[in-house]
Amino acid sequence: MNTGAKITAFAAALAATFGTAYGVGAAVGPAAPEKTPAKTPAEAPAADGHPDHGEETPAASAPGGLQVSEGGYTLALEDPTPAPGPGRTVLRFSIQDAAGKKVTAFTPEHGKELHFVVASRDLTVFRHLHPAKAADGTWTAETDLPAAGPYKAFADFKPAAPGARALTLGADVSVPGEYAPKPVPAAAPAATVDGYQVRLGGTLDPGKPGELRLTVSRGGKPVTDLEPYLGAYGHLVALREGDLAYLHVHPNAGGPGPDVSFTATAPSAGTYRLFLDFRHEGEVRTAAFTVRVGVSGAPVSAEGEAEHDAGGHEHG
Repeated sequence: MNTGAKITAFAAALAATFGTAYGVGAAVGPAAPEKTPAKTPAEAPAADGHPDHGEETPAASAPGGLQVSEGGYTLALEDPTPAPGPGRTVLRFSIQDAAGKKVTAFTPEHGKELHFVVASRDLTVFRHLHPAKAADGTWTAETDLPAAGPYKAFADFKPAAPGARALTLGADVSVPGEYAPKPVPAAAPAATVDGYQVRLGGTLDPGKPGELRLTVSRGGKPVTDLEPYLGAYGHLVALREGDLAYLHVHPNAGGPGPDVSFTATAPSAGTYRLFLDFRHEGEVRTAAFTVRVGVSGAPVSAEGEAEHDAGGHEHG
């Protein structure tokens, strides 16, 4: 498949994200340090930013993450009400087939067998984790959930069974205690994280594809040596306010910086949260943005920035 065809297929596969007036709601702190390994052919980004997909699944009729079961598979959390308090929260789960048996074989995508995300319902806490899998198919992830209240856990994976397709399943997590939801951070066009600035640009309309461009700089200078992370130079998760509809995408052709480009289509008006992971000098950082959908054709402003601790990327 040539590059143009791959990008077209990629755009068609996007079922939920973004709109026309963009802004930063938050910037999140640095991830746990991760040393940059040698750029082997298996890790280096493919020309279209999709090294592990093969043929893309046609776009689903609904965004991902809205169902705990789909296509004969279920996301089963062992304890959906983890104990509150300081320190690490341990989350154990499995992917079960239609017979209730734990799935042990997965097809790696974006360098991992399974991607696991936990986000608070108010979208101010975000954790992108890579849990460890036991031989029996039980996955374990450790993180911190800093506040009581409702969260949602997402598992993004593709079973190795013949004919299986990639799925994103979502399940509710509740941390006991008094819940004090925070407002979604205000929209602004740049985020600052650990000395890096990420600017958001582009013009998108709901219902049709458009380009979303994120530009990374540090100290006023463009970062032109971003490092491959999960098979690409940028890694994006988007969540829609309200139902937390989920989209996990990788960039279009390009790199290694300072721009990371995505083709995206917003399914509806509303508010979205956008979380961008990027790696530089061996460390993964996450910048978070608020995206407002509904102002047709409005370009992204180039003014303003905000700082806010919304969580980040971790390795379980």
